[in-house]
Amino acid sequence: MGTASTRPRPAVSDDTRFFWDGVRAGEFRIQRCAGCGSLRHPPRPMCPRCQSLEWDHVLSAGRGVVHAFAVHHKPALPYLASPFVVAVVELAEGVRYVGNVIGCDPGEVRIGLPVEVVYERYDDDLVLPQFRLVGGAR
Repeated sequence: MGTASTRPRPAVSDDTRFFWDGVRAGEFRIQRCAGCGSLRHPPRPMCPRCQSLEWDHVLSAGRGVVHAFAVHHKPALPYLASPFVVAVVELAEGVRYVGNVIGCDPGEVRIGLPVEVVYERYDDDLVLPQFRLVGGAR
């Protein structure tokens, strides 16, 4: 997998800190508008539906389906073995998240396959949500 020192770190802001704190705690948090209740990802300061600046979050079950994906072959990255899968995952809650699908041959990944979130810890500060195929999805 590489080392934590070579892996890029996510940009953390006041708007995204709750998400990354959740990831470190093993929780997949989704931002929810306190005005209209709509869910959104990526996190942002204003609701695109009602323009409310008030928000909280809900916990995702961490399950979804592969909505789209690409298999990355080149250029080689020092912190990931090639090839690897980058996927848009549609979570059960309706929001989409871009992450890697790990623990399988890239040729096994298909649109519509069920996935679940797993948390890869690189060091005390760097934990990233990834996805793996669920059960017999292959």
